[in-house]
Amino acid sequence: MQRNFILTDVMKTGDHATYEQFIDTNSLTDQTFDLTGEYYTLHKFDLDSYDRRFALIDMRIHNDRLLGNSAYREDLLKRLELLHQQGFVFIKACPWESKQNIDTQTYMANKSMPEIKIPYPSYIWTGGVSWFWNYMYHKHKDSRPDVSHDHNGSYWHKLYDFLYLNKETRKHRIKLYSKLLEEKVLDNSLHTFLNLDPPRRLPKKYELPGIDPENYPRWGKDQDIYGLPYADTVCSIVSETNDNDYEVFMTEKIWKPIMAQHVFVVHGNHLYLQKLREMGFRTFNSHFDESYDLERDPQKKIEKLVALCKQLKAKCGDSDRAVDKGNTQWQDIYLQTQSLRKHNLDNFFNKEKLSLQINKTLELFLEFADSR
Repeated sequence: MQRNFILTDVMKTGDHATYEQFIDTNSLTDQTFDLTGEYYTLHKFDLDSYDRRFALIDMRIHNDRLLGNSAYREDLLKRLELLHQQGFVFIKACPWESKQNIDTQTYMANKSMPEIKIPYPSYIWTGGVSWFWNYMYHKHKDSRPDVSHDHNGSYWHKLYDFLYLNKETRKHRIKLYSKLLEEKVLDNSLHTFLNLDPPRRLPKKYELPGIDPENYPRWGKDQDIYGLPYADTVCSIVSETNDNDYEVFMTEKIWKPIMAQHVFVVHGNHLYLQKLREMGFRTFNSHFDESYDLERDPQKKIEKLVALCKQLKAKCGDSDRAVDKGNTQWQDIYLQTQSLRKHNLDNFFNKEKLSLQINKTLELFLEFADSR
């Protein structure tokens, strides 16, 4: 058994409690992790007794308020020097972001992410597939969403085709959104684009209770789930953060429809759906074409997604959803995918499955330390 010590935030200006929650959810059988977010309590630990010592430097965008402060910078460098002398290795922690966002120093459209330069080697921790799964698991495990897609015994009476939620104006999102509008795919859908000018918002009845739609908070509410928009729509168009081909970054945007047991398509990274399946989830490739997931070229992926959404919209039939119109394809799909959607919900709340993904992140930490 190897023992590891982690100072979960060198300056305690970030998110050490959530980092500790993530690390504690691991299931590595040959490793232990002792954690503290208090730099000034290090003297209470026998640091020499640990096989590895880590120090996390919080890189959340909230810390950009501090980087211009010379006293903060001097204190940070002083602490890093002392930790380095004690054999600590450094992790720049920014799991709320993707590798692409870190590499390009962009966390929002036209807004730069602050860079924390340190004089020591460091490993950059980005979100991957496990960070938001863990966050949403702990946020919702004691109050699971209860979204019914059975309207008095029928899946037919859904009022809208798609639920398509956008906030940040990322280039790939604007391209797909514009094309879907052009092709009139969204004519009978609930769709948003909060940071457009003017913003596109949900009808008030579908907004999170207690939220002022005119002043939607920048942080803190995106990971909440309100069941009504899912209950009244047929299918989610998941608008992920990136669409590159060198990572898979999963956020709350996929976990919300999975928890709501909603049918979904995803505008995200190359092989996103394949990664979901590797993690134990199921997708809808037996019910409609998911070959868009195999498309590496972003523009061709958009074309395939638009074509698919047009086909799915055609399955929805007339807007009144009357059964006597004769179109029962979506009712059939919801009936046929009951076990699939329930499986995904159960897989999401399976702590053992989650821990396997967390293990992979921590193993990268260990490999980095052992390479020093």
